[in-house]
Amino acid sequence: MTDPLRLGIAGLGTVGVGVVKIVQQKADLLAARSGRPVTISAVSARTKSKNRDVDISGYAWEDDPVALATRDDVDVFVELVGGDEGPAKDATEAAIAAGKDVVTANKAMLAHHGQALASAAEAAGRVIRFEAAVAGGIPVIKALTEGLAGNEISRVMGVMNGTCNYILTRMQSAGLSYDEVFEEANQLGYLEADPNLDVGGIDAGHKLALLSSIAFGTEVDFDGVALEGIGQVTIEDINQAAELGFRIKLLGVARMTGRGLEQRMTPCLVPENSPLGQLEGGTNMVVLDGDAVGQIVLRGAGAGEGPTASAVMADVLDIA
Repeated sequence: MTDPLRLGIAGLGTVGVGVVKIVQQKADLLAARSGRPVTISAVSARTKSKNRDVDISGYAWEDDPVALATRDDVDVFVELVGGDEGPAKDATEAAIAAGKDVVTANKAMLAHHGQALASAAEAAGRVIRFEAAVAGGIPVIKALTEGLAGNEISRVMGVMNGTCNYILTRMQSAGLSYDEVFEEANQLGYLEADPNLDVGGIDAGHKLALLSSIAFGTEVDFDGVALEGIGQVTIEDINQAAELGFRIKLLGVARMTGRGLEQRMTPCLVPENSPLGQLEGGTNMVVLDGDAVGQIVLRGAGAGEGPTASAVMADVLDIA
């Protein structure tokens, strides 16, 4: 039998647990689709004793993700820790240096250090894959790199933060103020530990910078993204937009102009009867314009255990 592809998973939060469940529950399907078994050798997280509703007793435990990344029985390091610095970056660099392939969902790390990490992986003859870093379960990275590889992309556009979309649509449907819906979203656990990552447009800006670099063949340039969050949007703004037939969305747009690459993530008016205008709740949507294919619209869950774990496993199976 072909040797298994052995995973080391750092981070056992929502997404990490989702990945473990897929590997455990879909073993035969994964082996059939990849031509080899996919197994987990070892895992790492902040707390070993936490109840995660999944059995990890059969895997080796590492307190330090860097130690996990360099284990001899790990072929692919799956980084689900998060954060643009610290353990996530250190472990990813260690994995590449140790000759491992890397799969990550960490859009912040890639937005700030993606170019250096990709160059290091290429120099080592390894890959770093990040489908799960943008738009959750929507396969937008593969759409750009594979499905639309024969196209010159003229524009990337989309709603890429489900929390912001939830807040804006909830304000309109319930007639509530921004502050009221912000608190509601916080109570529901929708907001990051630092809410400004969501409502300030930073999270969505990270994603746009990654998509821009792929679509237009540039280095990742998060500092070049013009950012404006949704904190200043009032219920009066939303009602006035509705009277004119529009809805307000936190919209990312990237396009190549005569002055170079333009990237912006800002609240925008979109026609209420357009695909973007009809986007409700925490759903994400990415619109891609190509010269040969025309316009492609991708819509789906932008976060969550199953969708994001699905994207992680897509990269794992590519490597397998």
